[in-house]
Amino acid sequence: MTRVGKLTRRTFLVGSTAVAGGVAFGVYLAKKPIPNPLLEGLAEGEAALTPFVKIDADGITLITPRADMGQGAYSIQAYLIAEELDIDPATARLSPGLPGPAYHNATILAEGVPYPAYDDSFVAESLRSLSAVPAKLFSVQVTGGSSTIPDGFDRLRTAGAIARETLKEAAARRTGIARSNLKTADGFVLLPAGGRIAYTDLAAEAAQIAPVADVSPRPSSEWKYLGTAALPRLDMARKCTGTEVYGIDLEFDDMLHATVRANPAIGAGLARLDTARAENMRGLHRIIPMSQGVGVIADNTWRAFQAADALDISWKAPAYPATSDGLFHELEAALNAPDFFDHRQRDDGNVDRALSDGTVITADYRVPYLAHAPMEPMNAVVRVQADAVEIWTGTQIPVFVRDRAARIAGVKAANVKVHVLPMGGSFGHRLEMTHVEQAVELAMAVPGRHLKLTWSREEDMTHDYPRPASVARARGAVADGKVIGFDLSVSQSAMAPEWLERLSGRNLPGPDATITTGAWDQPFAIPNYRVTGYRAPAMVPVSSWRSVGASGNGFYHDCFLDELIHAAGADPLAERMRLCMHDPSRKVLEAVGEMSGWNGELHTGGRGRGVGFCMSFGVPCAQVVDVVQTEDGIRIEKVYVAVDVGEVLDPTNLEAQVFGGVIWGLGHAMNCELTYDDHMPDQSNFYDFTGMRLYQAPEIIVRALSNGSAIRGIGEPAVPPAAPALANAIFAATGQRIRELPLHKHIDFV
Repeated sequence: MTRVGKLTRRTFLVGSTAVAGGVAFGVYLAKKPIPNPLLEGLAEGEAALTPFVKIDADGITLITPRADMGQGAYSIQAYLIAEELDIDPATARLSPGLPGPAYHNATILAEGVPYPAYDDSFVAESLRSLSAVPAKLFSVQVTGGSSTIPDGFDRLRTAGAIARETLKEAAARRTGIARSNLKTADGFVLLPAGGRIAYTDLAAEAAQIAPVADVSPRPSSEWKYLGTAALPRLDMARKCTGTEVYGIDLEFDDMLHATVRANPAIGAGLARLDTARAENMRGLHRIIPMSQGVGVIADNTWRAFQAADALDISWKAPAYPATSDGLFHELEAALNAPDFFDHRQRDDGNVDRALSDGTVITADYRVPYLAHAPMEPMNAVVRVQADAVEIWTGTQIPVFVRDRAARIAGVKAANVKVHVLPMGGSFGHRLEMTHVEQAVELAMAVPGRHLKLTWSREEDMTHDYPRPASVARARGAVADGKVIGFDLSVSQSAMAPEWLERLSGRNLPGPDATITTGAWDQPFAIPNYRVTGYRAPAMVPVSSWRSVGASGNGFYHDCFLDELIHAAGADPLAERMRLCMHDPSRKVLEAVGEMSGWNGELHTGGRGRGVGFCMSFGVPCAQVVDVVQTEDGIRIEKVYVAVDVGEVLDPTNLEAQVFGGVIWGLGHAMNCELTYDDHMPDQSNFYDFTGMRLYQAPEIIVRALSNGSAIRGIGEPAVPPAAPALANAIFAATGQRIRELPLHKHIDFV
């Protein structure tokens, strides 16, 4: 059981028995703080054994509430339940369920605790445990922060075990055989004499008894599915055959179609609208002015797009600077106000003295705004009725979507149903809900009809809440061949408070730790070590992007550490290992050195190699990138990656997630940025926001270690080390130290 469970189990507020296993029946359930949502509307013969397991005569349904954006979340959640329930998850129906407090994420807020992930002291662990309390109280059902596996590991296995033992108890009462003498396998309770009873045959009886909550999940040595190399993704056949139904695929017989045009300067409104050219276009149903733009409803999506393109619109200007130069000027101005910093979570030793004693190195860095640019643009289907709203969409924040839709439509939240659909990518984009707000507003104009809103690719790119741009100033000192001082200051707009205010209307007090995440929390014992975050004014509205603060800070921190090591004349890998004070992180560095055959030779015959390291979301990840300098530019040949996620549940998908993270990190580091002119992004489609091309993809070799004390997720941690490892390799190959992303502004790639 997790430490959270040990601390709060008796309260039945946070512990895994009440939340994950649930209490499933009658009066016993009514006394508990979190009801089992599956009990509502149960048909005769159905049993909701926990909030995650429902059984009827036709089969078993597993509830997998963390959203699937292509990362395999539904699949691994199903395996966690099935491992204890003793079923083949491929035979079960999977459903994300309807949003609600039973499915809150008890882990995600722990990332905001002001202790680095490698600190497992009593105080740090206690605060992480307590972070589950507000997550439950405010129904924080969010998918993100690589938290699906850490949050579900105990909860879902416990839910499966409770359901299994409850079914055995039902069989015991029917047969008179003690539950301890019964076994289970493949959806059956096995009798000692050789007979068996199907779970589906026991559902009605199990629904009448209290759950058997005194269970413990099995040790990994007894796992049948988890941890095995052959763990097939349950959605793979549908995705390979094109039969998966995403939000953009959804159709209803009476459906109308819509799109919107909103101000590309997000936050500003409409100045002038002329609809004359669009009004008589074929298939047009209605043009509706909205708070920050205009909606077009038609009989299909293409005609809605065509009518929207025919609108003549002028936009109001927002208060923030109109150009990239102006935006970066504001970031730099915040950095030049040293007495007005937002937070300083790392301040070891005496940095100022170290900077006066050793050889001093200084550097300025910057990273750009970045779009999320998932393959599937934002979309939602909404039907508004007199006192109810129904929504079908891909989202990572279903409770926030439900509550916002209720406020817009003027109905009770209990009367809003949100059906979460598989998503064609997100990377943080679907942590926002502007598209759902627009769809509800437009659907109110056509009550009783299903209305499908689809953003064009250009709308999706220009109305994205991007990854924040930021700037950094670094100073460091070396002496006697060692790094002795490290001082990093980072300036950006506050991402977390902006996001929370958009979602909840509440202002998040205190500092925004995302400004320095991935820098202040690195496991290095540099004697004099300071990291400071400066909050720039709110400008272009920003949001989470895959790996959040570590996406830029990993570049700053590790590239500058590499500069200091070079100035000290030390080996880049050996000095990182010497400074590392966290054993699992050191072993990750050792592993990547062994995998890559690291011998200290950084540049040989036009080839260069660089090492990068970042701990994010509790996962230490080290990468070595090998590049070749050609006449036409830099070619990336190989990437070696070592990570430690604690227990590896799905080796194949872990490797796939690392592959994806590396390609994502390298591609954006090479090529991608959003630049602004006249308050709007210059880039509007994939042709001018180009990641890594297929022919540029390197060979990637992955090794997963299991030395960490806690189980972790892997969706994001491979991203932050990729950019610095590449930049450090380019320096090794060319002698050119690049301190700005994207790298193509300073060097060519082939």
